[in-house]
Amino acid sequence: MKNETTIFGIRAIIEAIKSGKNIDKVFLQKGTRGELFQELEYLLRSEGISSSYVPVEKLNRLSRGNHQGAIAQISPIEFHDIDDLVLNVIESGKTPLFLLLDQLSDVRNFGAIVRTAECTGVSGIIIQKKGGAPINGDTIKTSAGAIFKIPICKVDHIKDAVYHLQSSGIKVIAATEKADDLLYDISFKDPCAIIMGSEGRGINPSVLKAVDTKAKLPILGEIESLNVSVACGAFLYEAVRQRS
Repeated sequence: MKNETTIFGIRAIIEAIKSGKNIDKVFLQKGTRGELFQELEYLLRSEGISSSYVPVEKLNRLSRGNHQGAIAQISPIEFHDIDDLVLNVIESGKTPLFLLLDQLSDVRNFGAIVRTAECTGVSGIIIQKKGGAPINGDTIKTSAGAIFKIPICKVDHIKDAVYHLQSSGIKVIAATEKADDLLYDISFKDPCAIIMGSEGRGINPSVLKAVDTKAKLPILGEIESLNVSVACGAFLYEAVRQRS
């Protein structure tokens, strides 16, 4: 993690939030108390900024001890507004292909997916504000710089994004082993969005209930699932094949 994308110290983070810095995630030391710390916690909640409580050892590794109980990561990219992005894609005349990521936690998986999404002409990626992997140096490296070339939106809840896309005439397809149909039986030719779930939990059940259709990959071996970035690549390239 590079210093220019990191802020150390409770007061410094509070001022960064108040000045409108694009904070991606904040790590807070477990057991920390005090009025200033409580003010930071309140700001994080009110602004919807992702945060997690971690042992002091993790903060020490990230900052070599100079952190005062809090470290913030500044996003290296500017996030797009979902309303503007969807409208712009529709008005461009290109057939929309969106990708929704339901709380992926691994930055390398995230980076690999962004790279594949850029290579397959994805219109934009939609992620949730809380619970997902931060966009940091590892994400940039794994994406091979694609993170700067594809629009990314942050929303309060993935389910809200599903409803928004559907109301815009975009079919939402969930990639899940809970499906009856294989992805090869699903049409990706019309405007659509693909949802990929998190590494351990998959797609949130409430989100699954909201989608238009579900699809799965055929698994011929004994291991029951693929790495999420590999599965995502298979889905995106099936869309490319059908649209070619």
